[in-house]
Amino acid sequence: MIVRVFGFSVIVSLSALAVAFLYRGWTGLALCAILGILEVSLSFDNAVINATVLERMSRFWQQMFLTVGIVIAVFGMRLLFPLAIVWITGGLAPVEAFRLAMNPPPDGADHFADGRPSYEAILLAAHPQIAAFGGMFLLLLFLNFVLGNRGLTWLSWIERPLGQLGRLDQLAVVIALVILVVAAEYLTPDSTRATVLISGILGAVTYLLVDGLSSLFQRRQPGGPDTSSVPGPPDGDCADRTDMQHGEIRSGEPARARHRPAPIAAAVGKAGFFLFLYLEVLDASFSFDGVIGAFAITPDPILIALGLGFIGAIFVRSITIYLVRQGTLGQYRYLEHGAHWAIGALAVILLVSIRVEINEVVTGLIGVAFIGASLASSVRANRRDGRHAHHEAVRTH
Repeated sequence: MIVRVFGFSVIVSLSALAVAFLYRGWTGLALCAILGILEVSLSFDNAVINATVLERMSRFWQQMFLTVGIVIAVFGMRLLFPLAIVWITGGLAPVEAFRLAMNPPPDGADHFADGRPSYEAILLAAHPQIAAFGGMFLLLLFLNFVLGNRGLTWLSWIERPLGQLGRLDQLAVVIALVILVVAAEYLTPDSTRATVLISGILGAVTYLLVDGLSSLFQRRQPGGPDTSSVPGPPDGDCADRTDMQHGEIRSGEPARARHRPAPIAAAVGKAGFFLFLYLEVLDASFSFDGVIGAFAITPDPILIALGLGFIGAIFVRSITIYLVRQGTLGQYRYLEHGAHWAIGALAVILLVSIRVEINEVVTGLIGVAFIGASLASSVRANRRDGRHAHHEAVRTH
């Protein structure tokens, strides 16, 4: 399983390192390796969330995620997206934007001798708008999860009250828009406030549109579930869904079994397409801060594409597939919760970064902390359920 899932990623990574060495020698090799390791280590929450969506897709769309999706992630988000930002915001022709990226000012300066801003400076100047778009998309994803009325909770002291509040229709949208207005008012300079607001609203609209379309077509497909939004589980926990839809879990079975996710109809056709589109926008939102943060290591777009894309993005996709194939989300019941809390933290950090510079390592460590804590809680819960099952078996006999 491990060789089959990660073999391609290893081959591509070694090839990327070889290209980096031929391109910039040992310095290029080292920078490419650092970027790749950074992307993989800080994107595990992305892989977990991707897995929650991917497990609802047919094998065909899973393969599309691993093939076409990789092309979009590597060339689209890690190479073409920064160039497009510089092209649009700098008023440059695409060829000129690429030439600017490949010929930075000497000594890492922000401007050339004639006063023209560098590629990195133009991209960093667009960070508030990028952060607003990605922050709002991820914030709505987080809010729709924690405001869902779920039977299975991890941080019950806060998730249960939030679930009760979530009965108010469209509360997630209301909260997200209020946060956007506050961020625009208190964190955004007057010169960019309007564009930050527009970018944030576009991020929210993108989430609502893609999520709504994927949910609509999934409900319409034969055998598809007729509840809730696509990214999170339907109302109630996994045990509730299993009991209602399949009748597979009986009251006498251990609690660990009751939390095993039920088989659901794989999304095909239009439903699969919109889930695929949702995954790509989600991956883009996660990659915004990574692309910007990569300039702290090197401004070279080729090395960024090699490290973040050919190594980082492809490994994250392999981790996603591994989680799906192994059924990890069912085995570790709170892992999805931890990933969503990590997303909530990332969304807040993106919005705060409109004004305050936050090191990407800090962002990644917060995500790792939530994932690690939820994983540890899942292990403890599984052990507790195992002891209870053992005691029940002893008492029965």
